Amino acid sequence: MSLEDPVIITCAISGAIANRAQCPAIPYTPEEYAAEAGRIVDEGGVQIHIHARRPDGTPSYEVEDFAAIQGAIVAEVGEQAIINFSTGTVGVAVSKRIAYLEACRPAVAALNMGSLNYAKYSRSRKDFVFKFVFANPFDEIIELLEAMRRLQIKPEHECFDLGHVGSLAPLVDMGLLDAPLHADFVMGVVGGVPASAGNLAAMADNLPAGEHHWGVIGIGREQWMLVAAALTLGGSIRVGVEDNFYLPDGTMARSNGELIAKARQMTTDCGRRSATVEEARGLLGIESRPREAHRA
Repeated sequence: MSLEDPVIITCAISGAIANRAQCPAIPYTPEEYAAEAGRIVDEGGVQIHIHARRPDGTPSYEVEDFAAIQGAIVAEVGEQAIINFSTGTVGVAVSKRIAYLEACRPAVAALNMGSLNYAKYSRSRKDFVFKFVFANPFDEIIELLEAMRRLQIKPEHECFDLGHVGSLAPLVDMGLLDAPLHADFVMGVVGGVPASAGNLAAMADNLPAGEHHWGVIGIGREQWMLVAAALTLGGSIRVGVEDNFYLPDGTMARSNGELIAKARQMTTDCGRRSATVEEARGLLGIESRPREAHRA
């Protein structure tokens, strides 16, 4: 990638951990997802990353919830956004995750590239807010990749540390991955790579040889520094209430659209331009074709 490439602006629309008590903008129902998707597209977002929820806000890994949310979003924005499903979770069988990919056939599905201690730490409390082992062994990665290849779904490789980037090379050698790779570097999680421009550059430099697409996922209030770093290094960017509730001035966002609008402004301020959805599909190496809201 280079500074001449347009920037894919992705929105992580909901997440699975936070709730409305923390941020009222988090959508729960399919109708709320659809309304947020409209705001995202209106402000220049071209890819929407989805964790499913039930209407009461609890996380869901059921086909019917993914299908209802996807259907509502497609009805609202049509082909104006690339649909990206999460497959990251703890304690949910790979077969269950493949089931909703098979039923819904999103264009892209996120794939976590390695295991790590996943935590949030509070300096004021001198203690962890939460901590757990986020297990993503190679056997599960390969099983998910094989399913994605069969279903013609583009994997998005979420790398939480430099070693996760290194894990791409053997999968390329095994013939499980085709160029261009689509990698996102997740920074700001305690237990993963520390958030800095230098570490971001190192992760991009360690991608396998070839022309690939990469972006940054900044967690928490360091997100905006990382957005600026990615833009100046030639990468793409992700924002949204899954990753960070706040605008750079500390104001809580009232919608995902406000976060996307700020990301688009920063893109322009850095002398780059945001990608159209057609350009985004080209950069990611995915076909533009009508997709049903769900398949029986």
